[in-house]
Amino acid sequence: MGGSDPDGCGMGVRMQQRLRLPDFLHGVNLNYVKLVYHHLISHLLTMFLIPLMVVIAILTSKMNPGDVRQLWFHLQHNLVSILVCTGLTVLGCIAYIMTRPRAVYLVDHSCYRGLPQHKVRFDRFLEHSSLTGYFDESSLEFQRKILERSGLGEETYFPEAMIQIPHHPSLKAANEEAEQVVFSALDTLFLNTSVEKKDVGILIVNCSLFNPIPSFSSKIVNKYQLRGNIKSFNLAGMGCSAGVLAVNLANDLLQVHRNTYAVVVSTENITQNWYMGNKKSMLISNCLFRVGGAAILLSNKSVDQGRAKYRLLHTVRTHCGADDAAFSCVIQEEDSNGKIGVSLSKDLMEIAGGALKTNIITLGPLVLPIREQLLFFATLVARKLFNAKVKPYIPNFKLAFDHFCIHAGGRALIDELEKNLQLLPVHVEPSRMALHRFGNTSSSSIWYELGYIEAKGRMRKGNRVWQIAFGSGFKCNSAVWEALRDVKASPKNPWED
Repeated sequence: MGGSDPDGCGMGVRMQQRLRLPDFLHGVNLNYVKLVYHHLISHLLTMFLIPLMVVIAILTSKMNPGDVRQLWFHLQHNLVSILVCTGLTVLGCIAYIMTRPRAVYLVDHSCYRGLPQHKVRFDRFLEHSSLTGYFDESSLEFQRKILERSGLGEETYFPEAMIQIPHHPSLKAANEEAEQVVFSALDTLFLNTSVEKKDVGILIVNCSLFNPIPSFSSKIVNKYQLRGNIKSFNLAGMGCSAGVLAVNLANDLLQVHRNTYAVVVSTENITQNWYMGNKKSMLISNCLFRVGGAAILLSNKSVDQGRAKYRLLHTVRTHCGADDAAFSCVIQEEDSNGKIGVSLSKDLMEIAGGALKTNIITLGPLVLPIREQLLFFATLVARKLFNAKVKPYIPNFKLAFDHFCIHAGGRALIDELEKNLQLLPVHVEPSRMALHRFGNTSSSSIWYELGYIEAKGRMRKGNRVWQIAFGSGFKCNSAVWEALRDVKASPKNPWED
């Protein structure tokens, strides 16, 4: 989830707590060591085989013709040993091939861009809010301040039903909004990739607040006549981080189902989720959230490696729902007048910081260069074993990633991540521009940001991208991609204008 307060805070109402990245002095050391140990054990066979192969190669290079003849003589008189060694080698290779993770490729992605008549300027938004009669003067002024300091621009999009006076938040209107967004994004995706719709074996749709019957995944199956044995899923109520969660689920399914495509659709619905009361903490979403959606095509087919844009390297999911405060910090409920909205707790910032801390602790050993990890462990040893007054070394994540797609939840959220991760303005430019041009589009915002990087011509072969998003529950999810080529923006991308 994302949010703002009158002073521009990115995730919630005015709060004392500010989002902070992990304090590597407390709580990180032991967990980080355990994770590194886990990854070392997991890759023990590889770490043993690579040096062995290097030693064999060196010894082989030093052999002369006489040594070769002598080796051949010994092999001729040890046929059983040769067969046993050969058999074990073949079995080892088969076991490695069968158990190694399958590569998952991002063939392409597309994002929805609204119609010109659906653009909502600030003055139009405030006029509409006033004419509805739902809000008192204090609430209208509150929303005006949020808009002015939110980081949104004047060209974001609202659904048709919310622009009309009086507005009509009916089920029919909500369905029309969802169909326009999702079908538009999917049409572009299928057009750009030329994938036969019958070849799609997995479909995952995530939308937190709008869940009609039949489900929207069923609507997509019906619209595009997808095959009858498709594995379809509809994820609800999982907030702005559900886009990364859906990719993680698709990756797991693609490890099991061979030679197939997975389509992921991430969106949110505005029509029936506009808060019509005067509780300040529930008014924030009215001002920040805008129409948007994305469709992503993933593949585990080796033949797609040549045309795919990216390869998925890692996904890391952090769920803090076992803690009562984290579970209830973002919750849909009624206000004192029975008006439904999403309420944000005063502890939201602190909880988000804790979730981000845990996520980064898990992600670090997977992505940080060896040099960074060695420096971290060296300072850790110096502090713990020798009681040295050594300043703790905070790993530089800019050495692990070339691009950052930070959920565009609000201006201050982006400001805090830029400050605490010590990023450059160019690193957070995609997030700022996505927020400015399209607003908070919930789980799809990270795909608008990736599209921005592509449209600017900045994505080079071998570049790594970190997508990170927050969501209710409370969750913080990350995805890491590697560019397989110099990536250009696809036709009909949302940044063409």
